[in-house]
Formats: sequence, C-alpha cells, structure tokens
Amino acid sequence: MQYLMNVSGIIIFMVIAWSLSNNRKVVNWRVIGWGIAFQLIFAMFVFMIPIGSRFFLLINDLVIAVLDSAFAGTFFVFGPLAIGPGATGPGGVPSLGFILITQALPTIIFFAALMGILYYLGIMNWIIQGFSWLFTRLMKISGAESLSASANIFVGIESALVIRPHLNKMTKSELTTILTVGMATVASSMLAVYVFMLREQFPTIAAHLVSASIMNAPAAIIMSKLIYPETETPETLGLHVKPEYKKDPNLISAVISSATAGAKLIVGIVTLLLAFLGLVALADKILVLFGSQINALFGIGIDWTLKGLLGYLFYPVTLLLGIPLQDASVVSKIIGSRTIVTEVVAFQNLAAVLQSNVVLAPRTVVITTYALTGFAHIASLAIFVGGIAALVPERLNDLSRLGFRALLAATLATLLTAAVAGLFYNPNSVLLNL
Repeated sequence: MQYLMNVSGIIIFMVIAWSLSNNRKVVNWRVIGWGIAFQLIFAMFVFMIPIGSRFFLLINDLVIAVLDSAFAGTFFVFGPLAIGPGATGPGGVPSLGFILITQALPTIIFFAALMGILYYLGIMNWIIQGFSWLFTRLMKISGAESLSASANIFVGIESALVIRPHLNKMTKSELTTILTVGMATVASSMLAVYVFMLREQFPTIAAHLVSASIMNAPAAIIMSKLIYPETETPETLGLHVKPEYKKDPNLISAVISSATAGAKLIVGIVTLLLAFLGLVALADKILVLFGSQINALFGIGIDWTLKGLLGYLFYPVTLLLGIPLQDASVVSKIIGSRTIVTEVVAFQNLAAVLQSNVVLAPRTVVITTYALTGFAHIASLAIFVGGIAALVPERLNDLSRLGFRALLAATLATLLTAAVAGLFYNPNSVLLNL
C-alpha cells in the first residue's frame, strides 16, 4: 500500500504543478520523460543495486572523515563548546550539549575551503560539465539552465555566476528553472551541518543527502517546466555552455577566498535564524491567542501554531510520500515547518524527534530526509531572487514575479524526489543503517 502511495504521489505532485501552470496547453513530455527516467534509474542504483549502494556508502564514509577532520579546527577555536552531544574531546573533555553555532555551523567554513580546492584543481568543473552535458543532451533544454542545474547540485546562490553572461537574455521559463533548481538543491557546505545534526541517529545520512541533492536537479527541471513551460526560443537551446569561472591565482588564495565565503554564509544563516525564528514565535503567540478563543467557543482542539497549521496542510502530502499513518502527524509538521523556518531548523526538529521517545520507522526517516533536502523556503526565495537580481538588475521585475512560482516548484521537486526514494526503499540496503 505504501509503495502504491509513492506512485500516486509521483503523479499527483506533477499534476499539481501542471494545474498551476501559466500555460497548461504546453507540456514538454521529453523533459518529464527523461527527468523521471533519470530519477528512477538513479534511485535504483542507490537503493537496489549493491555496487551503487556500496559506492554511496563510500561517499558517506568520505564525508564523515572530512567532518571529523573539521573538528580539529573547531575544537582549537571553541574548546569544549565544539564537542557534540554524547562525544568526548581530547583528554576526555565532556560535551556541554548541542550548540549550533559552535558545532555544526563552523563545518561550513571547512567544507567551503575544501570545495575551493576542488574547484581550483578543476575536479568540480569536470563533474559539473558532465551533468550539464547529460541534462542538455537528454532533456533538450538550454545549455545555460543545464549548467546552472548542475552547479546547484554542489553550490548555492554562487552557481548563478557560472552563467552570468547569459542571464540578461534568458527567457522567463529559463529564469524560473534557475530559481527552482537553486531552491530545490542544497550547497555541499550545508550538507555538513545536516550530517552533524543526524549522524548519531542516522549514520549513513551523508550518502542520502548527496543522493537527494543530485536527484533534486532533474526533479526541479521537471517541475519548473510544468509550472512555467518554455514558449520562446532560448539563446543556448541544445548547446553545451562552458562555465564562467574566475579562477584564483593559486591554491592558497582559493582556500582563503572559499573559507571567507563560508564565514559570510554562516553570518547569513545566523541572521536568518534569529529573524525568522523570532518572527515565527511572535506569530505563534498571536495565532494561539485568537485560536484558543475559537477552540473554546466551538469545543475543538486545533493546534494554532504555524508548525501545527502547516502540519495539517502537509498531512496528505506525507501520506502521498508513503509514510505510515502512525508517523504522518509528526513528519507533516517537520516537512511543513521547512517552508517557514528553513531546512536547518527542520533537520534539527527531525534530530530531536529521533532522540526522543517517539519511534519513527526507518523508511519514514529516509523519506523525510529526502523531502527536507533543499532550500525550498521563504528565506531562500529572497536570497535567490536578490542574489541573481544583483547580477542582472534589469531582470529584477521578472525574477520577483517568478519567485513564488519557483518556490512552489522547488517544494514539489523535493517531494517528488522523496516519493521516488520511498518507491525504491530497500530495507536490506547497506545504506539503511538506522
């Protein structure tokens, strides 16, 4: 029954995107066909084929090894504050509990520096161009949006820089795709934060986060082309576009500039969390104040907090993901809250549930992880629209009008990926060490 719900979810999520399209008469079946095929084949490789599962298990071990290496720097700077819950530092120093800003967020700087080295050596360029060629060749979309989608698998808003020369002449459909893919994927530096939060409860989470980010790219292309189909002729249609990179003069410079960018990212994350969590708390107080009166008047027990209301909204969504009834009420609140309080808080909420007395099925944890892997939230919308508009100010009006469509498409893309992951869930896979 759960697998039947996954199939229904895959279809329904695409139908929702199509129903909200600005032109329902135009449907690019090639994009849909090859996009779904890519997701199905990739999910089968990850979950069902032993060599694929072991390959991603190796990636998981590499990410964990890198994360452990990052601890050397964080412990030197923050001392006992850098030691995660349940762990001990050098000399048996005990942990003081979980502290986001001194334990999880500093890993962003280390991962950003590592990615800077990989870019300087040309390794990431080769990988990104490989994905770009695949998307352009199979889906017949423009080379510029293929390149942007490929870059977004590994980086965040800075991916717009690789297609900067083409942004001004892009069609509205292309801009929708650029925004959607940006919000549907996550930067590699942020993966470290999620891994740090959940590695104790979900030891192989790193492999699934990498898998989800890759699968979200074609899912985002599908949803963006359904919600805003192409009716013009893109300048780079079917062409292989090379990335526009400003290479650092040497390796040390690459490390310094990338680490500095990581530090700026941390400041941005902390700023958003302080602002949005405070505003959400204020909204909750207002909603509960009026909602409690309604509950008393009609004798009902509605949870009037934003998290509770979003939980009600996303409850049917969790069922379409194949999540069992006993887990749906908890998971719907976690997935729904991502829209408002960012994926960082949503992953932290998932970690808190796994640490509590609430028992979630392993399949539920995997599907929820895939559903949360993406920047599909309101704060990210402002970041991507503002960031791209800074590169092409003359397209600000187009970007702002397309923003909410792209956010909806990105949300549906992450749900599509989660439904596909649930469809191929294999309890015997070595990647499901829960």
